[in-house]
Parts: sequence; C-alpha cells; structure tokens
Amino acid sequence: MKNPFSPLALLGRFTIGRFFIFRKELMILWKAFRHAETPFYLKAAMLLVPLYLVSPIDIIPDFIPFLGIMDDFVVVPLLMSWIVSRLPLDVTAQRAYAHAPGNRRGYGQTIDGQGRRL
Repeated sequence: MKNPFSPLALLGRFTIGRFFIFRKELMILWKAFRHAETPFYLKAAMLLVPLYLVSPIDIIPDFIPFLGIMDDFVVVPLLMSWIVSRLPLDVTAQRAYAHAPGNRRGYGQTIDGQGRRL
C-alpha cells in the first residue's frame, strides 16, 4: 500500500489540482478576451503571456537544463491567475448569472421553488 502523505503523492495531487485550475482559468481568459467589457490593458496582458513563452528573453534562460523550462511552468500560471483576478465582475459573472435560480431565460416554469418544468 502506498503512503498517501509521501512527498511525491502530495506533489502529484497538487500538480493535478493546479492543472484543472489552469484549464479553468484558460477558458475564462479566452471568453474574457472576446468580451467587450474587458479592459484593453488586460487584453494586452493576455497577449503578452504566450509571447513570454516563445520569447528568448526569460527570467532563467531556457538553455539551462530543467530550470529554464521550470520557470515557464511557474511564471505563466501565476500571470494567468493574476489576470483572472483583475477581470471585472461583469465579465466573469456572466455564466453564473445565466444559471442563477432567479433568471428564467431559457428555463420553464418554476414548480415549488425547486424544480423546473421543461
């Protein structure tokens, strides 16, 4: 039986969890980039993140084995999280509004306050 508290197991859980957060933030940024109410400076920052990945100028140069690539794995998710945290609520809350209980757009009549008739 494997030890669930071993350093490798904890690192694996953190990495998988961070991957799902990264994927969610990537979709939020894609929708926010196309949204009209997203400020221009955030759209520019969204374009600079992939440019940082392909540019030869890095915090730690890519020709240094392991460390050159690892800084990209750390800096890019941090930049994406920072941009998502700066997005206006109008941009990020649009999906939550569409599925809110009080919003009847696209839904049937409310029955007993719990279910909906289709």
